[in-house]
Amino acid sequence: MSEEQNNQGPSRRRRPRRRPESGANQAQPGGDTHESELRQDQSRNEQQRSEQPRQEHVRADQPRQENRRHDQQRHHPRGERRSRGQQMSDSTISVIIPLLNEAESLPELSRQLESVLERVSRGRYEVLFIDDGSTDDSFRVIQDIHTRNNRFKAIRFRTNHGKSAALAIGFAESKGDIVITMDADLQDDPNEIPAMIAKLDEGYDLVSGWKRKRHDPWHKTIPSKLFNSVTSKMSGIRLHDFNCGLKAYRREVVNNVQVYGEMHRYIPALAHWEGFRVTEIPVLHRARQYGSSKFGVSRFLKGYLDLLTVMFTTRYIKRPLHFFGAVGSLFAIVGLITDLYLAVEWFLGRTSLSNRPLALFGIAMIIVGVQLISIGLIGELIVKNNLEHQRYSVRERLT
Repeated sequence: MSEEQNNQGPSRRRRPRRRPESGANQAQPGGDTHESELRQDQSRNEQQRSEQPRQEHVRADQPRQENRRHDQQRHHPRGERRSRGQQMSDSTISVIIPLLNEAESLPELSRQLESVLERVSRGRYEVLFIDDGSTDDSFRVIQDIHTRNNRFKAIRFRTNHGKSAALAIGFAESKGDIVITMDADLQDDPNEIPAMIAKLDEGYDLVSGWKRKRHDPWHKTIPSKLFNSVTSKMSGIRLHDFNCGLKAYRREVVNNVQVYGEMHRYIPALAHWEGFRVTEIPVLHRARQYGSSKFGVSRFLKGYLDLLTVMFTTRYIKRPLHFFGAVGSLFAIVGLITDLYLAVEWFLGRTSLSNRPLALFGIAMIIVGVQLISIGLIGELIVKNNLEHQRYSVRERLT
């Protein structure tokens, strides 16, 4: 090859002409420059091949991203935000249903629940029937439902323990990220479950149903309104319907709230005092189709007493002197003022203390006040000795 041809070779090879990959390792004149150009060509080819599937993936995912754009822009109080559909599909759902002698309504309720839960959770759900000592065929009906769909499970009490006990064991046995509670009498509509889960996804921890239009007799609705009004003012949380059986919880709520006695009526208040975010949404309330109500008039008296229990055990359980000390101090001050007034009257010669029952009243008030303050101090000593057993509700950690 002539020298002129050899000099023209490198200039021809600098043209943007791609060479076969197999020739990349062959020795050529002007080797360093030529190998650099080949590497650049290969790098561009590999980059084009890698970007092509990524672009196809972006195009395929574009509609889903556009649908989620609004939710992604909102601030989530826990530092995370998932769209409504993604929340439903990613979370497992547990439905807890306490029941007592509801054999007639269970087949229809199970069919409605199955239809709704298959749609919102894609099969990631469980239904726990808590049979609170039924004397009819309720458990046999549940066994038939379980045979048809093993996601429907049951726990059967030997005797009646009450709704709070049924909910407590249901909370302990459930495994879902989201827990739904509802009654078994078909008055709660399972089609409300998606709306309640969507409300949880807005950042709330507990969503309570509000039976705005109730299909119950007047002797249940009027006392219920009075009960809800008093409970709302005394608990400090504004809800219209504390006793609605249809509620949705995050897992951390049922893990922290303790339910016993007749405390199921005050679960929203208990959760609120533990620092959880509580709200309510209107839900459909249907007329009872089968059977009769299992609750009598006595529940309102029990509910009032339970409200006092809830307030004391939640607000003052760790500072008993604040309660007993305040009441005792009030009693003692009234007694002191009464006796001081009588002492002034006696000193001025206007009265005789031997025939004044008011003097004994003042002394009794002072004694009762001192006793209450002493009870508060004893309670403080008990709390101090049990500090290692205290439980606190932790929202999140950064470590």
